[in-house]
Amino acid sequence: MPKAFDAANPPFDRLTLHEVETLRAALDIIYFSPDELIIGQNTPAESLFVVIKGTIEVRDGGDLLALLGPKDSFDSRALVHGRSGHAFVSRDETLCYAVPKATILDLIQSNPRFASFFYRDISLKLDNFVKDQEEQRYGSTMRARISELFMRPATFIDAEDTIETAGHVMHDADSNALLVRDGERTGIVTGMNLSKAVVLRRQSIRAPVRDLAHFDLVTLKSDDLVSTALVLMTKLNKRRIAIREGDRFIGILEDIDVLGFLAGSAQLLAGRIERAASRDDLLVAARETAAQVRTLRRQGVAVELIGEIISDLNQRLFSKLFEMLAPAEFRSSGCLIVMGSEGRGEQTIRTDQDNGIILRNSVDQAQLNTFRSQFSGALAEFGFPPCPGQVMVSNPTWSKPLSEYLADFRSWLALPDATSHLNLAIFYDARCVAGDPALLAEAKTSLIELVRGEQAFLAHFARAIDLFATPIGLFKNLITSEANGDALDLKKGGIFPVVHGVRSLALEHGLMETATDRRIARLRDMGVLRDDFARELTQAFRFMLMLRLDGQLAASAGASGTLVRPSSLSSMERDLLRDAFHIVKEFRDQISRHFNLGMF
Repeated sequence: MPKAFDAANPPFDRLTLHEVETLRAALDIIYFSPDELIIGQNTPAESLFVVIKGTIEVRDGGDLLALLGPKDSFDSRALVHGRSGHAFVSRDETLCYAVPKATILDLIQSNPRFASFFYRDISLKLDNFVKDQEEQRYGSTMRARISELFMRPATFIDAEDTIETAGHVMHDADSNALLVRDGERTGIVTGMNLSKAVVLRRQSIRAPVRDLAHFDLVTLKSDDLVSTALVLMTKLNKRRIAIREGDRFIGILEDIDVLGFLAGSAQLLAGRIERAASRDDLLVAARETAAQVRTLRRQGVAVELIGEIISDLNQRLFSKLFEMLAPAEFRSSGCLIVMGSEGRGEQTIRTDQDNGIILRNSVDQAQLNTFRSQFSGALAEFGFPPCPGQVMVSNPTWSKPLSEYLADFRSWLALPDATSHLNLAIFYDARCVAGDPALLAEAKTSLIELVRGEQAFLAHFARAIDLFATPIGLFKNLITSEANGDALDLKKGGIFPVVHGVRSLALEHGLMETATDRRIARLRDMGVLRDDFARELTQAFRFMLMLRLDGQLAASAGASGTLVRPSSLSSMERDLLRDAFHIVKEFRDQISRHFNLGMF
């Protein structure tokens, strides 16, 4: 029985321990000589093969399609669907594990997660992989440490201090609980304790807090598990636990903090933004919004939903800041817009500012200049860096009356250079976050009408899809760059071609949606994209966004995260990335044919 078989290699990592032992008991090791036909094209197979050593050629007639190496498996299609689509030939001396067909079919019947690997539809593979990741990440949430959670600061008062003093200290510390020193013992007093003492029991506000405090304090260390805190709170019916580092109290953990960490506190943040009374309040909320991305990802929230949640929180933040800084005239007859990935609702890790304002009419120039400076300056303070291309409110090009935007549109079409195409792409992705949305709707409608029927312009516009090569070779091998540390650029090679290709089709058909996946859905409904291909394109896009987000989180806030090293991915992730790039390549070919890009 081959004990060296790696059961952690996908898809075998989806098997239970008992199923792995069943698999190992059935395994055989087979030697193939160079140029030996292992599975013929359009023939069934009696085993699933996993390469131990050597190289397997995947052939379609006389064409070489791909090369398989150690840990790669073949051919699931021949095994499950009756016949192979390709021929498999050993290039050199090769050793393979062989798993009998009957064993694989039994495991497929008993284990749906293992069965999903054998789906023919790439989109189903991608979808199932994401679900697996979500399950694993939710489990990791319970393994998080208390130090990762938000905690109220450990603020102390003496047992002899009065109820009135305790109330003032709570207010100043913005906390609803205080730790109480009473000789050698430490207790806790809450705002509810103070309220009940004064309102229900009619105690004097000059009474000491000693009689109100609870000295059955429950404590944990900062490196204890979140799950431990949750169990203690439930078992002991405690709403608060004191957290220590060594002998020092560092904070108070409340049940709402634990539940917010497990379920996400986006709703709490939204309320905090709405209640903000100053820029300082918004600054605190902005910092917490940025931290939400890591929390949501850990909890297994789908990447497209993370984008929506963060975009909604940012929209509330921008809207509240607009309300605080903009003169009344701007708020009633202006429209604050966000553009780029923020406009599409696809921004997760905070990047630079992409915003502007559309005004109904001309306004006082001095007031406008003051607002421009204050708004962009405040966002920079909140952690939104200035846009390198100056696409932001502080730039007069992106903060002016509607009539001037309309004049720009006509100029972009009359002089269609690279800058015009870039500006149009940026504006077409715009979304209203505050003020009068009718202004943006009017502007976009005018833009769409100007572009309607301008096939030559649309072709030049769509041509940007070929700015960067998709990093996949003839044999479905991932192409990396030594200059990038043997990594590939996920954004340039995969995400951008999908975003811009879909944007080009959406503009041609006059769609008002901004999100890429919603544009794909509308194009599918209109018959522009086939149902099955639209589904695969959406799943491939989301998978690449997920890899990018994980890279950003690993690299730390502010890093691009677009460079991915295939060597750092699991074999399953590499296979899915190859599939995703294959879909991107097919989509690029469709765009090229549709807009006749071969004429350039």
